[in-house]
Amino acid sequence: CNHCVMETLFWLCLQFVWMAINIFLFVYFYFFYDLGPQFFYTRHLLGSALPWARAPAAVLNFNCMLILLPVCRNLLSLLRGSFVRCSRTMRKQLDKNLTFHKLVAYMIALMTAVHTIAHLFNLERYNNSRQGLDDELSTALSDLADTENTTYLNPVRITNLIPTYFAFTTIAGLTGVVITLALILIITSSMEVIRRSYFEVFWYTHHLFIIFFAGLVFHGAGRIVRSQQRTNPPHNTTFCKDHPDDWGQIPECPIPQFAGGFPQTWMYVIGPMVIYLCERLVRFIRYMQRVQYKKIVMRPSKVLELQLIKNGFKMEVGQYVFVNCPAISQLEWHPFTMTSAPEEDFFSVHIRSAGDWTDKLIEIMKKVPEGGVDWLGVDGPFGTASEDVFDYEVSMLIGAGIGVTPFASILKSIWYKFKDSDPKLRTRKIYFYWLCRETHAFEWFADLLQVLEKEMEERGMGDFLTYKLYLTGWDQSHATHVMVHFDKDTDVVTGLKQKTHYGRPIWDKEFEQVRKENPTSIVGTFLCGPEALGKVLEKKCAKYSDVDPRKTRFYFNKENF
Repeated sequence: CNHCVMETLFWLCLQFVWMAINIFLFVYFYFFYDLGPQFFYTRHLLGSALPWARAPAAVLNFNCMLILLPVCRNLLSLLRGSFVRCSRTMRKQLDKNLTFHKLVAYMIALMTAVHTIAHLFNLERYNNSRQGLDDELSTALSDLADTENTTYLNPVRITNLIPTYFAFTTIAGLTGVVITLALILIITSSMEVIRRSYFEVFWYTHHLFIIFFAGLVFHGAGRIVRSQQRTNPPHNTTFCKDHPDDWGQIPECPIPQFAGGFPQTWMYVIGPMVIYLCERLVRFIRYMQRVQYKKIVMRPSKVLELQLIKNGFKMEVGQYVFVNCPAISQLEWHPFTMTSAPEEDFFSVHIRSAGDWTDKLIEIMKKVPEGGVDWLGVDGPFGTASEDVFDYEVSMLIGAGIGVTPFASILKSIWYKFKDSDPKLRTRKIYFYWLCRETHAFEWFADLLQVLEKEMEERGMGDFLTYKLYLTGWDQSHATHVMVHFDKDTDVVTGLKQKTHYGRPIWDKEFEQVRKENPTSIVGTFLCGPEALGKVLEKKCAKYSDVDPRKTRFYFNKENF
C-alpha cells in the first residue's frame, strides 16, 4: 500500500542518511591519517593501525552526539506537538526513537571495538620501538626527548612497558578502560531477557552513561596520537627519513617536533549533554510537584488502580507517565499508560503485578488511605502513537493483557464525547480486540465496556463499537464447559452481550471483515502488545490495504516504551 511504502521509505531514508554520514566520516578520517604528510613519522611507527584507530574515533564522536537525543522525552513531545499539522509519516518517525537509539548504540559498540583493538596494536608498536626492536628510524623517533627544543613522538617513555601499567597511568588509557567497561555493562544489561526479568539491573547499569560521557570528554586530553609540526627551516621527511643520525646537524634536517591533536569529543557531546541536563531538570521539577490520591483501588488479577490529581496536569488519550516511588527507590522511574480520559478531573494508571518494584508499590499503596500524603513522583505526560486515534474515520484497537490501558483512555474519552455530543468527533467506527490468557484480566475492564455498550444502545449507535475478547490461555476442556451457556443473553465470563472467544484471533478474517464493512475508509490500526504480534499486524495492514487510495487503507501504529 502507498502509505506503508511511504513510511518505510521515509524510515529507510533516515537510516540511509545516518549510515552515509558514518561512512563518510570513517573514510574521510581514514585517508586523512593514512595519507596526511603530518602523520608520516607517526605512520612509520604505527603502520595501518593509526588510521584504523582514528577513523572509528570520528564515527564515535558523531554517534555519541546522537545517542542521548532519542531518549529526551520532553524534546520528543515538543517535536510531536510541532508536527501536529504535518503528515502522519513525519510524526510516526518519532515513535521509532528507541529503535534509532539502539542503532546508534550498536554503532558505538562496533566502533569502540575497532578503536580499542587498533590502539592495542599501536601500543605494541610503540613499545617495540621504544625497546629498539624496529628499524633505525623508529628507534630515532622513539628516542626524541621532550626537551626545550623538541617534542616527543612516542608516548611510551620507559622500556619493557607492561600494557596494564600504561592503561592505568595515562589519561587516555585510564579513561579508555573506564569507558569500555561502562559500555560493556550498559549493552549487556540492555538485552531483552535482562530488561524484562531484571529491570532494576538494566535501570541502574544504564545510568553508567554518566561515567561513560565523563570519561569520553577527558579521553582525548592525553593527546596520545601526535603529528609533526612545522619548523623553521622545515624538516623534509622525504630526505630526512633516511638520515636520522643527521637530525639537528644539517640545515635540511632540523629535529622534528610533534604535538598531540586538540581534544574534539567535548565539542560533539556538549550540546546533547546540555539538552539532556535540561531534560533532567524538567523531570526534577515535575517530581517535586505534589501528587494527591483521589482513589486507590485494588482490582482483580493483582491490578492496582491509582486515581491521581496534580496541579496543571493536562493529558491526551493514549499518553503515558513515568512513576517514581521514593519509598522503593529514588532513582527508578517506570512507564505506565494512563487509563483515564482527558475529560476527567483526575488521571489514572493501572499497574499489574509484574516484578519486585510493582509488588512493593502495591503493598505500599494498600496502606495509604484516600487523600494520603505518601510521596509519589509523576513525570509526564508523554505522547504516543495512540494520540492520533481520532484522526481516523475507523480505528482498530488491539491490546494484549495489560496492554489494554491506552485503549481504556480512548474508550472513556469516546464515551464522554458521545455524552457531550462533541461535533468534532471524526471517528465513526471502532473495532476493539483484547487478548488475555486468563479470565481475571477481564474483570477490571468489563465494567467500562458494559457502560459503553449500554450508552451506545440507548443512543441507537450499537454498531459504533464492535469489540471482541479473546481468552488465549484456555484449553478445549475449559471452552467446552463454557459453551453450555453460550446461548445466554450475556457472556458467562464478562457479563457482556458480546461473547468471549477462545484461542487467538484469525487476523486474516478480521481484516477482511473490516475492509468489507469500510470499503472507502482510512483505518488506523493501533497495538499495545508484544513485538511478535506487531510484526503480524503490520504485515496484515500492508496485505489488506488497497492500492487505490479511494478504497480501504490500513495504517499501523504501535506503542513503544
